[in-house]
Amino acid sequence: MQTPLDNAAPPGSPSRVVDRAAVRTLARSATIAVALVLPALVLRASGAHLDPLVQLAVFGVAVVAASFVLAWAAEAAQVDVSGGLAIAVLALIAVLPEYAVDLYYAYTAGSDPTYVQYAAANMTGSNRLLLGLGWPLVVLVALFVASRTTGAPVRELALDQGNRLELGFLLVAGLVAFVIPATGHIHLVLGLALIAWFAFYMVRLTRGEAEEPDLIGTAAAVGALPRRARRITVVALFVLAAGVILASAEPFAESLVASGTRLGVDEFLLVQWLAPLASEAPEFIVAVLFAWRGKGTAAIATLISSKINQWTLLVGSLPIAYLAGGGTASLVLDARQTEEMLLTAAQTLMGIAVLLALRFPRWSAWALLALFAVQFPVTGTHGRLVLAGVYLVIAAAAATYHRRHLLPTLTAPFRSAVDEAPAHGD
Repeated sequence: MQTPLDNAAPPGSPSRVVDRAAVRTLARSATIAVALVLPALVLRASGAHLDPLVQLAVFGVAVVAASFVLAWAAEAAQVDVSGGLAIAVLALIAVLPEYAVDLYYAYTAGSDPTYVQYAAANMTGSNRLLLGLGWPLVVLVALFVASRTTGAPVRELALDQGNRLELGFLLVAGLVAFVIPATGHIHLVLGLALIAWFAFYMVRLTRGEAEEPDLIGTAAAVGALPRRARRITVVALFVLAAGVILASAEPFAESLVASGTRLGVDEFLLVQWLAPLASEAPEFIVAVLFAWRGKGTAAIATLISSKINQWTLLVGSLPIAYLAGGGTASLVLDARQTEEMLLTAAQTLMGIAVLLALRFPRWSAWALLALFAVQFPVTGTHGRLVLAGVYLVIAAAAATYHRRHLLPTLTAPFRSAVDEAPAHGD
């Protein structure tokens, strides 16, 4: 629901009067969020242990609700921190629940080796879900809206020239990531390098131009508050949501494993898909809403930024958490985890390759979505390797077709300004 901001001062204005509709929207959303997280907090504080399926539902709902609160706060924060940096910060904050669960598995694996598989499962699942479902879903919605608006079929979504910077960072990280399946482990040195790469990405984004945010729903209600009240509210939402996530991460993660055993379902698959789906649902919903409102380019830019931080900061943090939990300086993967990493790295490379020309064609969205769906019936080592090969073949073909854009994309992170002259010959 779009909150009315008529007759309000511009975002960031200290003289803005309180918008009563915004306050009502915020109060209603806060009440719903509290109602959803309260059972988890009471259960956590009591120390009681219920049936794993009940605990999974209680803490899962709390994680989803806290994820929505984080999304509201992160979007509203764009009023005070605008531009590309705001998009990156929004993307980072939106996946904090995913980090909490994944790092818990990695930390626990330091003293219990059986948890190593869950850290790898959660990380690969979240990455493939984001690129295989999130990217194409947003693009297909954006193209549908554009076609309906123009009255003629729109077959591709154009990205901004500034998005080449993000693609450049993701391309370098995507190529480096093949070291993991090649060696069968995630070493601390590689982890620190990936984190440093993410830090460099954030520094580069601070040089971007400021833009007026386009907020909707509860985020718009927070953004409509006077400057002081808005900033206090944003900080409070961050702190409260983070507290709920930290309180829920361990029991949610443990309930996932216990529920798999209880239901006779492969715990690896449950951890790989259910946890990321719960934590990333709010981000997907926000991105789809933006695409539905004709903001498809901004929506996909946010998800590209999310992919960067998951493929650098999240992956890089795993060996650190593993070491802190009592493990060694290298998070060793078994054969299945190595195959999952190869499949995820191959999917990442395909996603980048089809975007080299800063256009997201309809066919590539359907291809990513179809290949994402195929992985569920296609199981086993042979199936994963074949699927990874398909991703790599498409990536190689797309990179060859867009070869004029390959070098500018690779060098974009290291240039002071991205060449905005479009390449020809595609």
